[in-house]
Amino acid sequence: MIITQTPFRMSFFGGGTDFEEFYLEHGGAVISTTFDKYCYVNVRHLPPFFDYHTELAYSRIERVEDIDEICHPAVREAMKYLHMKDLRITYEADLPARSGLGTSSSFAVGMLNAFYALNGRYADKRRLADDAIYLERKLCKEKGGIQDQIAAAFGGFNRIDFGREGYSVNPVIISPDRKEQLNRNLILFFTGFSRFSSDIQMDADKDRKQKKQQLLELYSLVDEAEGILTSKCNLNDFGRLLDYTWELKRGISNKVSTFAIDVAYETAVKAGALGGKLLGAGGGGFLIFYVEEDKRGSVLSAMKDLLFVPFAFENSGSRVIHYTPEVENFKN
Repeated sequence: MIITQTPFRMSFFGGGTDFEEFYLEHGGAVISTTFDKYCYVNVRHLPPFFDYHTELAYSRIERVEDIDEICHPAVREAMKYLHMKDLRITYEADLPARSGLGTSSSFAVGMLNAFYALNGRYADKRRLADDAIYLERKLCKEKGGIQDQIAAAFGGFNRIDFGREGYSVNPVIISPDRKEQLNRNLILFFTGFSRFSSDIQMDADKDRKQKKQQLLELYSLVDEAEGILTSKCNLNDFGRLLDYTWELKRGISNKVSTFAIDVAYETAVKAGALGGKLLGAGGGGFLIFYVEEDKRGSVLSAMKDLLFVPFAFENSGSRVIHYTPEVENFKN
């Protein structure tokens, strides 16, 4: 039996520049971090006592005789890709799916990690990221960028650059005290809305070709944000830059925000937040705000109708937290 633990991510700057059609021409970069909310994938071989050969437990239960009958596209294609069969797979998570935290990519990375381990093979972080990108973007033909898979596999607070030669992952060099202060000044709320990221991305793709200038500016802000983090600048500038990047992001597609999200955002700003953004493609999910410590109480009070989610940055990425090699006990 294998159990993997894979973190979710929050992306601060550069979202949208991790799309192949953009970064192959212009380059791209994001600044993101993983944090201490995880998905767990439990995988074992299914004993031969049942009239089905694969069992999946996620938001639904699937029991099938043939891999091609599996409804979940990522599971179906991953099992084919790594030649897996006769499995029982269980998925659990600390936070809901379709909420802008890269949950589907974290699941893909964690599942692939578990499959490799079940076969007695070690997959490094780059292999996990590359395979998850290939699984979601090529085999499953899902719209989206490639930052989520990389963040989930590598973990940590990173700058990820994209280009014709591939991608590179470099930790943001920030002192422990400054990083802890940043963590304290960020407040996360769940808006209560969920949506499929790929649906938002399909709409944004239509606009993206005509909104190249906004994406180029989002790309340039990555350097500015990294400069704020790694220098002795006032950390509050990070919050103000979040506000600016949120306005740019809202201009890429009219489905990025909603009236209710706009109201929630304005409420937080009036209560003292310096800036923030909706995480993920848009349309719902989690709002994150940068709030100075002396304004934290007033923002929490003003946002009392939304669910507050405490969190801490993490650095591990996807990992195997339980490994019990299986012994062949059954023979025909």
